[in-house]
Amino acid sequence: MPGVPESQLKKQATQAKIAAESKTAQLTAKAKKKSDKKEFIVSAEKYAAEYAATEKAAIDARRAAKANGGFYVPAEPKVALVIRITGIIGVSPKAKKVMQLFRIRQIHNATFVRLNEATIRMLRLIEPYVAYGIPSRKTIENLVYKRGFGKINKQRIPIAHNSVIEEGLGEFGIKCAADLIHEVITCGPNFKQANNFIWPFKLTSPRGGFSRKTKMLHYLEGGESGNRGEEINKMVKKML
Repeated sequence: MPGVPESQLKKQATQAKIAAESKTAQLTAKAKKKSDKKEFIVSAEKYAAEYAATEKAAIDARRAAKANGGFYVPAEPKVALVIRITGIIGVSPKAKKVMQLFRIRQIHNATFVRLNEATIRMLRLIEPYVAYGIPSRKTIENLVYKRGFGKINKQRIPIAHNSVIEEGLGEFGIKCAADLIHEVITCGPNFKQANNFIWPFKLTSPRGGFSRKTKMLHYLEGGESGNRGEEINKMVKKML
């Protein structure tokens, strides 16, 4: 009987090598997934304890101030959520440039903004075209989990798995959704990288819509635009 051709032997050896490498890679990935899951659970529990301690400290301080006949002044917010509520008609070039810097190029786009003297001045400049306020932890979590997309190689990738976050922000120690949300809430040292990784949220028109008469009025005048404070959370809930 004729022997097996050398080309066939080479092919079989190559296929066996590829199969072995694939199996090793699968086992390694499985082990990493298992260890990562434990690490992410520990991180989430640590952050939950931190949030609970912060809320308790605020409540205790408020009660102590009331008992002593004083007032409790909470810390200045560090992060705002900005939602664009108008199109491009009638927008001044300066306001248009500010909205490009904030990455809200389309109507109903939303982004997080670190609050400082410069950004507060910029927000006042674009007040007629946006609604902004202080997002709660629940709002930030809902936006990331329900409408979260990451920027990987300039592509819009849905945050459906922690591996997407690890690929984009792993070098900054942000490996899972809990890490990403914590970085935004606390406005941590890597807030800029985390915020740039999050693609601008694309929200829908709010349930019930905007009133045609009051949409362009300031929130304090019964309209929709401008600084809404913590009321921004109700608006986001309607737009998710």
